[in-house]
Amino acid sequence: MASVMAFLRRHIVMFGVVKFCAGLVVGFGLGVYFLPILIAEKGLDSASIAALSDSALRRGTFVRDLPGSDGLHWGDGVIMVNADRIWLDGKVAPGPDYRLYLTPKYVETGPGFQMIKAQSLQIGPIKAFENFSLDLPDGVDVTNYRAVLIWCEAFGQFITAAEL
Repeated sequence: MASVMAFLRRHIVMFGVVKFCAGLVVGFGLGVYFLPILIAEKGLDSASIAALSDSALRRGTFVRDLPGSDGLHWGDGVIMVNADRIWLDGKVAPGPDYRLYLTPKYVETGPGFQMIKAQSLQIGPIKAFENFSLDLPDGVDVTNYRAVLIWCEAFGQFITAAEL
C-alpha cells in the first residue's frame, strides 16, 4: 500500500509541474498577442483622415489575402502619402514591433521583402493598429519608392504590403 501511495504522490506532483509549465507557455503566448493591443496608441479620427486625404500625393491599398499574409498577420485599408506624412485609413492585425517601410518594388511575401530590405527605407514603428500616422524623415522623396510594407521586426514576419 505504501508503494502505491508513493507512486500516486510522485505522479500527482509530476502532473502538477507539467500543468504549471503548460500554463506558463499559454500565458506567455497570450501576453505576446494581447500586450500590443493593450498599449496601442489611438489612431487618427475620421475628421483628421478626411482633412489629410486632400493632400495625398500617392495611395495604395492593403488587402487581407496576400500570399505572405494570414489570419494573424494582415492589413486592410488605404495607405496614403503626402510630402511629409504617411497614414492609413484602415486596420492592421495587432502585433509587437511593427515597422513601416517604403520599398523600391512591390512584394507580397516575407522572403521577397528579405531580398529588398537593404534597399528599403524604414519610416518608423507603428504604434496604433487602426488609422495610424507616421511623419516621413526629412528629405525623403516618396516618388523613389513603388510600395509600402509592414514588417514585424520581433518575429521577422511579413504583415502586409501595398503598391503606391
